[in-house]
Amino acid sequence: MDEAETSNIFYVPTFSLPSITPPDSYDPFRSQPVPLIIDNGSSNLRFGFSTSASPHSSSNVIAKYKERKFNQSLLLFGDAIDAESGAKSQGKTPWEGDVLLNFDAMENALDYAFVRLGIDAEGIEHPVLMTERLCSPLHSRALTSELMFEQYSVPSLTYCVDSVMSFYHNNKPPSGSTFGADGLVVSFNTASTSVIPILNGKGVLSHAKRIPWGTQQSTEYLLKLIQLKYSSFPTRVTSAQASWMLHNFCSFATDYPAVLRSLKIPANMRAAERIIQFPFAIPVIEEKTEEELTRIAEKRKEQGKKLQELAAKSRMEKLAKKENDLQYLTNLKDGKSENKREWMHTLQVEGFDDEAALDEIIKKLEVDVKRARKKDPDGQDDAIEEPSFPLIDVPDADLDEEGIKEKKKQKLMKAGFDARARARREKEKEREEKEAEERREEEERENNFDDWATRLRREQEAIMSKIKERGRRKAALSDRKSAAAQARMKNIASLAADERVSKKKRKAGAEDMFGADDEDWQIYRKLNAAAVSSDEEEEFNQLRIIESKLLMHDPTFTAQHTHASITSQRSALISAFRPQYEEGDIEGSARIHLNTERWRVCETYFSPGTAGVDSAGLGEVLQSILARFSETEKARLVKNVFITGGPSQFPGLSERLYGTLRPILPPDMHLGDIVRAADPLLDAWKGMASFANTDEFHQVGVTAEEYQEWGGERIKRWWGGNCNSVV
Repeated sequence: MDEAETSNIFYVPTFSLPSITPPDSYDPFRSQPVPLIIDNGSSNLRFGFSTSASPHSSSNVIAKYKERKFNQSLLLFGDAIDAESGAKSQGKTPWEGDVLLNFDAMENALDYAFVRLGIDAEGIEHPVLMTERLCSPLHSRALTSELMFEQYSVPSLTYCVDSVMSFYHNNKPPSGSTFGADGLVVSFNTASTSVIPILNGKGVLSHAKRIPWGTQQSTEYLLKLIQLKYSSFPTRVTSAQASWMLHNFCSFATDYPAVLRSLKIPANMRAAERIIQFPFAIPVIEEKTEEELTRIAEKRKEQGKKLQELAAKSRMEKLAKKENDLQYLTNLKDGKSENKREWMHTLQVEGFDDEAALDEIIKKLEVDVKRARKKDPDGQDDAIEEPSFPLIDVPDADLDEEGIKEKKKQKLMKAGFDARARARREKEKEREEKEAEERREEEERENNFDDWATRLRREQEAIMSKIKERGRRKAALSDRKSAAAQARMKNIASLAADERVSKKKRKAGAEDMFGADDEDWQIYRKLNAAAVSSDEEEEFNQLRIIESKLLMHDPTFTAQHTHASITSQRSALISAFRPQYEEGDIEGSARIHLNTERWRVCETYFSPGTAGVDSAGLGEVLQSILARFSETEKARLVKNVFITGGPSQFPGLSERLYGTLRPILPPDMHLGDIVRAADPLLDAWKGMASFANTDEFHQVGVTAEEYQEWGGERIKRWWGGNCNSVV
């Protein structure tokens, strides 16, 4: 293995088991109206008090699992599920895609959060600021409000959109000033990607859009590509491992078609690949001492000797049996009775039809016995003498019944002998013609080399064109919508509709003339997509002969010009796409080579149709949103394009967004730099905590009294929340 390949190998990390952490102390917050911040994400639940520097974070998944050893029912949350292998299959998240639906799991997740914070009061005595999805369904909001007010007795509840709060944290106004920043927020979430325009510090949610593609779909897509590429991979690739590969090795391409064109060169594909080494177990080979190896060799030698003795004994027994049979049949022939009927009866009793069959068996036994006695390993028979046919010229009137039968037999034997003689003469004639053709070609090569080489190259190109056209036709027939496949179906339909001659008409003298012309049989080749041409093998042989002559005599014709070299270029690309390791290489068989997948997965954000999702891409969504604003407002938006969420950390995203926005804007309109959140994972929670410490926070929350009056669907209108069902 070379140094370059070694540097591209990355090992799958082993996920360590979580440690037990005691709950926080609740004393600093007891009886204090410190807001409680909950970022209820699809992947992670982040929670903490607004005065904390950073939140607690855990995977937002729960599992009810019955432990078999002690027969106890366990309720596991977050990373604790990885501690029990049987609990992973029971995992359940509060989210179904991008909608909050499983409120039993939501209640268990909130119980964990409050216990982790050390809250030991009868209810939650803190105002809560909680995230919800953009344009969250009213049903989900109503049940969440019911859970918070009825179950936990919170004094007030405020909903916000996480991406807006991340934008707020990265564009915070000075203390005492009103938030009035402008920008275009692109949020990459777990199950969706949303675009929210913000003007004067307020989200224009009526113009916001969302596409149903996020980190979860990207991970599943990458996993499917890996499973398709490595259908017989020895290790099961999990979703967690696919997510790790997505976040560490995938990136956005500024020009995706140009990247694919560059990867058509095998060397470029190998340079761009990332090799993922999965765990593997080396089989334990028991090492034997020299004494044991010597003992095994002697044992094998003895076994071989015994086998040779058994084989020799078997040969001797067969030889003795054949000699006895030969002696018996020879005595039988010597004791031939003069009575013909009695002699035929004896032959039939012994299993022979006539005396000729007896002679044939005796002759065969003599040859076998002679060969066995001489121990001829090559099994070469004695030279076959030219047969004689004495009865052919004898008139039938001079022969009895048996003689006539023998005469017919000799005629058949003579016809076969003459046919073989003619075949030998024709073969000799073909050999002579071939030698003459070779002499003429040699003279042409010596007298006019350029014309000879040009002619052979032209013949090579013609044969390769035929082979290429045949392969193209086979590929076209595999597509039922292609013109070749439709023509094939038309031929089938025409054959089915063809009027055949009925039996009555055939008896009357009418004939079915199909097959009278040789071209009639070509229809079967057109119908059968997998039919091999009768000339195909001959063309390959002829191509090899032509190329061997050119390689031998034409210095300008190299191995790279041969058909095998031209077709192997694609084989080299396939080998670079998925390298093959030698059989028995356990370490190599446990490797995954990521090359085109590194850019193909991220490209789905801009072209979801490549993954089978019927949705507009991110570029179309941006163009649609900006078209709703005036030129002045559009200029204010594109000066501050803000990206947040986990995938915003992927390499190349800022450049790809810039390259997508620039063509859809007027040439004189300034496009600012694409700004990434300082901490794409935690900035939403930090922005919520910063806002919760302001006086404005206490004016936008829904109190318990207002909940009783309005119901759980109603919220107050403010710049960081949704706009559906607001007062």
